[in-house]
Amino acid sequence: MHTAAAAAPEARTLDDLPGPRPMPWLGNALQIQRERFHQQLEGWAGEFGTPYVVRIDARKLMVVADPEVIQGVLRARPDGFRRNERVETASRELGFLGLFSANGDTWRRQRPMVLAGLDPTHIRQFFPALLDVTQRLQRRWERAADSGTPVDLQADLMRFTVDVTTALAFGQDLRTLEADGDDTIQKHLNVVLPSLIRRILSPVEPPAWLRRWRERSLRPHLQVLGDAVNGFIASTRAQLQADPSLREHPQNLIQAMVAARDREGSGVTDADVAGNVFTMLLAGEDTTANTLAWMVWLLHRHPQAAQRARAEIDEVLGGAGTLSSIDQLHRLDVVEACAHETMRLKPVAPFVIAQALHDTLVAGVHVPRGAAVVCLMRPGGMNAGLFPQPETFDPQRWLDAKEAGHSFASAKRATMPFGAGPRMCPGRYLALAEIKLAAAMLLANFEVESVEPLRGRDPREVFAFVMAPERLRMRLRRRSTARAAAA
Repeated sequence: MHTAAAAAPEARTLDDLPGPRPMPWLGNALQIQRERFHQQLEGWAGEFGTPYVVRIDARKLMVVADPEVIQGVLRARPDGFRRNERVETASRELGFLGLFSANGDTWRRQRPMVLAGLDPTHIRQFFPALLDVTQRLQRRWERAADSGTPVDLQADLMRFTVDVTTALAFGQDLRTLEADGDDTIQKHLNVVLPSLIRRILSPVEPPAWLRRWRERSLRPHLQVLGDAVNGFIASTRAQLQADPSLREHPQNLIQAMVAARDREGSGVTDADVAGNVFTMLLAGEDTTANTLAWMVWLLHRHPQAAQRARAEIDEVLGGAGTLSSIDQLHRLDVVEACAHETMRLKPVAPFVIAQALHDTLVAGVHVPRGAAVVCLMRPGGMNAGLFPQPETFDPQRWLDAKEAGHSFASAKRATMPFGAGPRMCPGRYLALAEIKLAAAMLLANFEVESVEPLRGRDPREVFAFVMAPERLRMRLRRRSTARAAAA
């Protein structure tokens, strides 16, 4: 991909591309099914090849699936492409314009303070607290196993990720894993997230007065979340006042952000701090929790892979039920391979929308300024040339690739679970640590009797803010109980 002031003579235009047949005026808007939009995009890619175009009223969305083309688009951010402006507008109006949704100078201003709080060094320092939250999840699941109560898998995993995120990023221990009922912060996040994606994917951007009317039901949820965010910030200011050394040596992300806000000439605003607190809650909860949910389901469906992962965990832990150091976590190569294979087959971010900041060429097609390029993330991972029998869940492929070195890098460039380029997900180290810890705890301590949706055997893929399995129920029994029964 390269940028040009005008289209090269041989370049195709968006009008030259194939795509689903549009209706007059509306284009393909009435064909879009929001909950399975990612599958529709993938299906059209199979039918028309890529690039192709989807028309929504007067807008044309160019869809690409080639990993090399996607790499070029993602690496051209933030100067050549930006987040879709609807994401930024909706996030600003709802009060959480953070690093994920910001563009331009706002993104550049926020990026250093967020990256500093999520680097591997901070994850290592935080490991004891991360382990403590994992042990809370274990105790919760032990109670479910002992009582024969099915586990609401996604709900529990979201409690887990929220407790991790708030403790690491904000120094606040919400302990939602120990709360009963559905009156936790997830209750409010689970209302706000679907509303955001509906707004982003709406075929027509409604006028401001209509948006406010439609979103009136969000106000109580946004109020609760806003109060929580303001509470985190107020608590942090008190900590910095009591111990000024924390301004130079912050212990968590929010301390770093507030200290940056107060530094003369930083350009960081109160809105930047609040927006990134919101963003951490929203993005940190859904993506990791749903990747874990897919991984648990896939391991249950593939008992040989689960048994191999369990054998590695037992060896690393020496028969103990819990990890004791981050070095043990780094030795869980099979578990990490299971995570990569899950993200290849079930990417929770199945597409990325980038908006051209100026006229450019993408895959030999002239993309005018303001047009959107939709990057499909799953097809690259289904390439039989890179991934033999791509429909099969086979973690061994990642172990073989890692041993080969260059093959592992090629595989990751094809799948890009955390994106690519300057806007690669800053929380990737934390996400992998959470995934490996939760999976190790589950396999070391429990036998999974079943994982299934309320209806049917295979969960549907449901696209809301992320691509999630429909609600899964899991039944567990303790491994010691299983061994005693077998004896």
